[in-house]
Amino acid sequence: MDWLLLMQALLIGVFCYLGSVSSPWLLGVTGGYYVIGRPLVAGLIIGIILGDIQTGIIMGVAVQAAFIATISTGGTQNQEITYAAYGGIALGILAGADVGVVVTLSIAIGALGLILHNFMMVENSFWNDRAMCAAELGDTRGVFMNNVVFPQSINFLLRVVPIALAIYFGEAFVTQMLAVIPVKVINIMNVLGGLLPALGIALLLNLVLKNKWQLLFFLVGFVFIVFGVKNMIALTVVAGVIAYFIFLIESNRDGGQFVEKDEVI
Repeated sequence: MDWLLLMQALLIGVFCYLGSVSSPWLLGVTGGYYVIGRPLVAGLIIGIILGDIQTGIIMGVAVQAAFIATISTGGTQNQEITYAAYGGIALGILAGADVGVVVTLSIAIGALGLILHNFMMVENSFWNDRAMCAAELGDTRGVFMNNVVFPQSINFLLRVVPIALAIYFGEAFVTQMLAVIPVKVINIMNVLGGLLPALGIALLLNLVLKNKWQLLFFLVGFVFIVFGVKNMIALTVVAGVIAYFIFLIESNRDGGQFVEKDEVI
């Protein structure tokens, strides 16, 4: 038994739990789901644990871009991003897979993780009923156990155990699978995996852009990054100035007066 890999797999599973939407330990979703649960941060954490920070960050950026427009509306989800991040990126690093393959693998793991997440949400209704009964009886310990201890124990097991097992036993499987799959299929997976981050960015732009002509600013920024300006800070400052002028123009067009006043303290 590879004890080092087992400890690494368990540690990654624990971070997958801490980054889940139902984990309360890191200021709720503020430090958990919206920080630890992001693929970009997950890539850094996994890279530190596995000893390959650069690859972890690169893969984290790619997976983050694919999920960048993922939102939860009314409590519904179409993917489980923490399973996708911690399972897909870790397996990708251990198997030495390309970025495109990792993105595709992460989405598949996220879909499977969503089944476990939905099971946990359904199962929580059982503890909720027990907590309500305890509240009616004035049993504060029963309320605490059924609201915190039991649900979080199930959440912990449903995340740590599957992720740890997938990483520990899945490394060899993914490596063998990539060795058996024809090169042509691997190339197709790389192409599709490369398109998924672009699709995520396109979905995000569709959400935030009021007018389609504003897409021109994105294209100009893309051209500058690829062919010209390599300094992100300088490009951000220029973009901020342009955004400010557009705000002034649209404010005046709507008939409102924009008056800049000194703040009085």
